[in-house]
Amino acid sequence: MEFTEFRVTTRVVAGWDLAASLDVELSQAGLERGLVVTDPGVRPLAERLLSASHRLIGLHDAITPNSEVGQVERLAERARDAGAGFLLAVGGGSVIDTAKAAAIVLTEGGRLLDHQGVNVLARPLFPVAAVPTTAGTGSEVTCYAVIRDGDAAAKVIFTSEWLPPVLAILDPALTLGLPPALTASTGMDALTHAVEAYLSNRAGPFSDALALAALETIYRHLPPAVRDGSDREARWHLLISSCQAGMAISWAMLGCAHALAHACGGLRQVPHGVANAILLPHCLAYNRPAVEARWWTLADVMGADPVKGVAALARRIGLPERLREVGVAESDLGPLAEAAILDGSIFTNPREATVEELAQILRAAY
Repeated sequence: MEFTEFRVTTRVVAGWDLAASLDVELSQAGLERGLVVTDPGVRPLAERLLSASHRLIGLHDAITPNSEVGQVERLAERARDAGAGFLLAVGGGSVIDTAKAAAIVLTEGGRLLDHQGVNVLARPLFPVAAVPTTAGTGSEVTCYAVIRDGDAAAKVIFTSEWLPPVLAILDPALTLGLPPALTASTGMDALTHAVEAYLSNRAGPFSDALALAALETIYRHLPPAVRDGSDREARWHLLISSCQAGMAISWAMLGCAHALAHACGGLRQVPHGVANAILLPHCLAYNRPAVEARWWTLADVMGADPVKGVAALARRIGLPERLREVGVAESDLGPLAEAAILDGSIFTNPREATVEELAQILRAAY
């Protein structure tokens, strides 16, 4: 390798009960008049943060899983009407991605879908700060926002160097007691980030270091976190490693598991982490001929054949093993493959795939 590049633009702070110091961190970032963005399930926590900070002016909780274009545009309108100076996203990946996408509309105007594409944004965006309450997407540091277009029954990916939040506050206390199913699915999303970043055709030494560190940690600490929601050590390590994996994919990007998972989420609203858990073993098997040198590193980190190791981990933490179990019909497989071949994640898959080959992966996972 004769050239490599890496960049992290988000200021990341991590610590137990760090949310109690929210005002200090917002002040250091120069953020004033923030609108809190959250979902109904996290609203009680968001309300506590709102009441404890004089830098926050209101709360918007109308965000759902697999958030859609209309939700983004309504959030942007609410922030504009309130005279907000920044958005504070408190929640999981959908909440953070919605805030990031709303920042596009607040900066560039128009409709969200006017700004589709890779690196079409040419200037800094309306500021976003993120307080993740799950350990999975790494959206608090990534240059992506994934939003569902309900009219097209598809997920749209926005990618730009300007999309990462300006501040990420990692407080594992906020993830204590997370339900087992949500811990499992978000954790498998983070693990898939780590694996696909390491195998990506854009992988480099900096993303490799982050991806492998994240993979080893998630593989070790996800089962105890699922088993005991109050396990402080497991919660700390999962939140940190999720962020590390997010940093890795911001440069190295992803692969066919994410391309197919995005398609499943768009068409059938399959939870993203669940789709990744089902698809990753089959995508690993497909990609092995192109990644033989790296395959054995994955095996060393996991202490098992990667295909068998990932499948066994997903089974151990109680996730579904087949697409038919999560609402995907056999007649969906062709359309899902057609959608996945157009997904940005497919372009960094280590092995070039055709629509027919993606359909074969889906059939194997069905």
